[in-house]
Amino acid sequence: MKEKNYTPLVAVLTVVIVALIAILFFLPAYDGEIGFDVKILPMLNAIFNSFTFLALIVALIAILKKNIKMHRTFIGLAFTTTTLFLVSYVTYHYLTESTPFGGEGIVRSIYFFILLTHIVLAIVVVPLALLSVARGLSNQIDKHRKIARWTMPIWLYVSLTGVIVYLMISPYY
Repeated sequence: MKEKNYTPLVAVLTVVIVALIAILFFLPAYDGEIGFDVKILPMLNAIFNSFTFLALIVALIAILKKNIKMHRTFIGLAFTTTTLFLVSYVTYHYLTESTPFGGEGIVRSIYFFILLTHIVLAIVVVPLALLSVARGLSNQIDKHRKIARWTMPIWLYVSLTGVIVYLMISPYY
């Protein structure tokens, strides 16, 4: 039986997701009436990142205990909360300008280090997560394990640092 090649689909989805986010940073902020306080969205993003982190931890523990059903359930939850994060993130950055960080000294350096590594690894994790799930769902277990060994720690880092970035910048909203 021939294995399905998901690489082209993963490549297209990766380019679309990363390009959409990149474009948002070059567009001017939305200038119309909004009808709600958009400052709630960064907190919502942090909540979604927290749920993603926790779901990934449970998924990791489940697979280490060879509980594949629970693993799949919590990976599905992690994808769901990550997708909700992405919708909220894109909405926020479409509706308003980015908030500048107001910290100084070593805190500023730490913030920008965490932010930079978060952004770079968030870009990296998109194709890794998509390939991991495609290979898992198509029962390409050996290929899934090989890529998931990289995906899981990077995705955990990205979701955790998303929360840390929010906590560090939240006083400046």
